[in-house]
Amino acid sequence: MLSGVNFLSRYLNRYQSYFLLYTLFLLISLITRLGLTIWSFSEIDFSFLNILLILLIGWLYDTVFFLYASIPLIFVYWLVPEKMWHSRIFNGLIKLWFIITIFILCFIVISEFIFWHEFQVRFNFISVDYLVYRKEVMDNINESYPVLLILGLMVPVSLLIAAGFRKVINQTLNVSSKIIPRTGVSLALLLLTFLAYNFIDQSLFHSLSNNYNRQLAANGPYQFFAAFRNNQLDYDYFYKLIDKQLVDKVIRDSLDNQFSNYLYPDELMNIGRYINNPGTEKKLNVILVSIESLSANYLGAYGNKEKLTPFMDKLSQESLFFTDFYATGTRTTRGLEAITLSIPPTPGRSIVKRIGSEGDMWSLGNVLKSKGYQTTFIYGGRGYFDNMNSFFLKNGYDIVDQTDIPDKEVKFSNAWGVSDEDLYEETIKQADKAVKKNTPFFFHIMTTSNHRPYTYPDNKIDIPSGDGREGAVKYTDFALKRFINRVKTRPWFRDTIFVITADHCAGSAGKVDLPVGRYHIPFMIYGPEHIQQNVITKRYSQIDIAPTILGMLNMDYNSWFFGQDMLKNNDNNKQLALISNYQYLGMYLNKLVTILKPKKEVDQYLSQTKSSFKSPVPLSEQLADINKTIAYYQTAAYLLKNKINSWSRNQKQLTHNN
Repeated sequence: MLSGVNFLSRYLNRYQSYFLLYTLFLLISLITRLGLTIWSFSEIDFSFLNILLILLIGWLYDTVFFLYASIPLIFVYWLVPEKMWHSRIFNGLIKLWFIITIFILCFIVISEFIFWHEFQVRFNFISVDYLVYRKEVMDNINESYPVLLILGLMVPVSLLIAAGFRKVINQTLNVSSKIIPRTGVSLALLLLTFLAYNFIDQSLFHSLSNNYNRQLAANGPYQFFAAFRNNQLDYDYFYKLIDKQLVDKVIRDSLDNQFSNYLYPDELMNIGRYINNPGTEKKLNVILVSIESLSANYLGAYGNKEKLTPFMDKLSQESLFFTDFYATGTRTTRGLEAITLSIPPTPGRSIVKRIGSEGDMWSLGNVLKSKGYQTTFIYGGRGYFDNMNSFFLKNGYDIVDQTDIPDKEVKFSNAWGVSDEDLYEETIKQADKAVKKNTPFFFHIMTTSNHRPYTYPDNKIDIPSGDGREGAVKYTDFALKRFINRVKTRPWFRDTIFVITADHCAGSAGKVDLPVGRYHIPFMIYGPEHIQQNVITKRYSQIDIAPTILGMLNMDYNSWFFGQDMLKNNDNNKQLALISNYQYLGMYLNKLVTILKPKKEVDQYLSQTKSSFKSPVPLSEQLADINKTIAYYQTAAYLLKNKINSWSRNQKQLTHNN
């Protein structure tokens, strides 16, 4: 026994504190995992085997991340010479480093719980984005949580934990060690790190069928750095492909209708079409309102009983009201991308955020601008956030954002921008200016009030500001009612169509990879002088908005859009929703959800069961859905990669051909 202790003492020497720190990290990770498990207990697939898998896979990812993060420490333990190791300055630096490390670990735990509260997932692309837009994010966190109190408590907790390390750290700093034993331990740890980097990826926790189980098995910091590595995914490399001839046939069959003619019938996967809408073109104004995080299930019109949206519920009875409408993604930029470009969501970041390749595309703004419209994106926040300004400016829009609204006209603002009331007042000002120039206008409004910290002007509704999502939804409804009532007094109201929808749902997590209920958003078109009230039960998603708006205006135009005109499409096999997250690409057609995954995997499930696909659907129907799903996403990736939907290039080519 004594010889074993001597052996460990000889070879671990300096590394005693390293392994104690590893043990502490495992303990903190376990506490975090168990806390999140209790928080989401009703959502997980609970069984002894599943909990064991969560813990074992979680331990492995915890270990892998610790190996990555501790590489600098390994080199310090290995290469610092004895004389420096025993110096007072070095001793002080090591002790300070341990205190800071423990504080960072505590900070990560708090951050994980806050992030889970918001998104029900471990760190992902969103957390990476949050580093880029620190001001908005930190203002939001400061307004949503008692940050100073939390940080104040973390300091003594970190010091107490560090005090527990004191004896081991002193032993570590006082031991003498030879270079050969240190080299052996260091090389062994570096070899483990190398093997982990090359042989362990995210596939282990993806093997769990329940998404909550999957997230609990993950390690938050590991996921954070994995998001850096997977910012964009090469579709051709990661996803299942089918023959280009088959893709071309399937996508053309899906997009073809009696009002369209293909411009390049012999060019594979070029979906360019001339759309010949019947009737005389109408130069009506269009105001499209994208409401932040407004899930359909908050509206009484979709079954909510809390009476949070009395105005929108009433408005739905005076509008074209769509009962089965879906967001394409889980972030604002995905909604903006889909509405503006009418393109399926491609893996990785949204096009809006792909700096350097986010412009010169066939967009709704470019089409309407070419028809003589003033096209403007009006945003309640600062448009540099999420690269919105650059995206819209490069795709045919003018920009009006928070910085354009004089401070004296802002009645209320928070971390994310001005209140919806202030935003709508600015919209009215911009519309009045356009009318004075005798210019039809298309305004795409993006609101911010329905976002954490859920604050809004006082004394507007019966729920106090900052009290939660329900209050923000009710204020959103109040502000929209005030806006519509205000514009009814304007002479341009009679010639204006209002399109009301959301950018995405309030939450996207579910037991399956793409839970369709978490993509269900409201959609209605209001214009009493031009729109006849009706209920539309056909299924569509945000990519169908642009063709529908242009169809309502009876516009003839060239198109590289993937969406359908929702008012002219009577083919059940073309009434579908495309939904996604950063890596999973789905199509919801009839009752079947088909999902394309990295590593060229395909999965399916029946939406009413929310379970893995085990249905007696004939194989031919399965293959048809798979091929159609692949055709949409493979074509979109090809189109973007080769700039097939370039606005300037196609305009030049079409002018030359004519």
